[in-house]
Amino acid sequence: MATQSADRKRCLSCQHWGGERSVGAEPDTVDYLEHNDRGTCNDGGWHGSSRCGPRNACGHWLKWIALDMPAAEPDTPPDATAAP
Repeated sequence: MATQSADRKRCLSCQHWGGERSVGAEPDTVDYLEHNDRGTCNDGGWHGSSRCGPRNACGHWLKWIALDMPAAEPDTPPDATAAP
């Protein structure tokens, strides 16, 4: 698994990128598989014309919305000692 920072403003962290990825463990990072690092550009500067990878960039970069979502809270059982 490889990781890239959104600060680089590459296709991998762009809202328009259609490849497989996941939000990284560190803030504003994207995890991806190096052997599967290509995705189509959907509505950006490369719109449908190529399969962009982690080093591609253009002037239409828009931060991937998933990077701004709050982290999910872990499921924790209720405290049995707490008063109702």
